Amino acid sequence: MTKILLKRKVVELRKQGKSYSDILKVVKVSKSSLSLWLKDIPLTKEQKDILTNRRKRAVETYRITMKLKHQAKLDSYYNNQAEKLLPLSDKELMIAGLFLYSGEGNKVSRCSLNITNTDPSVIKFSLYWITKSLKVDIKKIHIKLHLYSDMDINEHTNFWVKELKISKDMFKKPYIKHSKRSDIDQKGYGHGTCGIWVHDTILKENVMMAIKAITDKYKI
Repeated sequence: MTKILLKRKVVELRKQGKSYSDILKVVKVSKSSLSLWLKDIPLTKEQKDILTNRRKRAVETYRITMKLKHQAKLDSYYNNQAEKLLPLSDKELMIAGLFLYSGEGNKVSRCSLNITNTDPSVIKFSLYWITKSLKVDIKKIHIKLHLYSDMDINEHTNFWVKELKISKDMFKKPYIKHSKRSDIDQKGYGHGTCGIWVHDTILKENVMMAIKAITDKYKI
């Protein structure tokens, strides 16, 4: 096909509302030639809208595809790690909980064991560890929420009751921050901060000394 015939074909396709990518699939020319030949061939508003919507759909499809691929990769990692690490022995569960406490637990109070977090999965594991590894009676555990002034106490208490599968009677009066959640940039998990409390000086001291014994043993 001569250059003149190529140009005619390109112009014809453009007038049909085809994108540069569409045209290049049909006519084998350089992109620079395409730009030169089509610089004076405008698209109608309707044609522009169609191409814009196509691009948006293509971007969204790509985003979803990449998200699914990434999730598939994470699922593979999850399954591999679960097969490698689980189930935990009683000793391994104890150690896992100790180091969760080392990072997230209250170290200041001498007489109280307390783990606070916004992530329900962290609180669920903490509650499991306290009852199963530390053998604390569920009746001795108290829950206290930290909420912002514009948050509904009943709504968020019910959320944690459902997530943790515990009685509402375990919840103490929440601490209400004067600031508003709507005014902060970091929203967290959206249901306030949940704290698990056990008032037991001997238990707290044993937990802290267990952490110290391990960190003293394993260090450079």
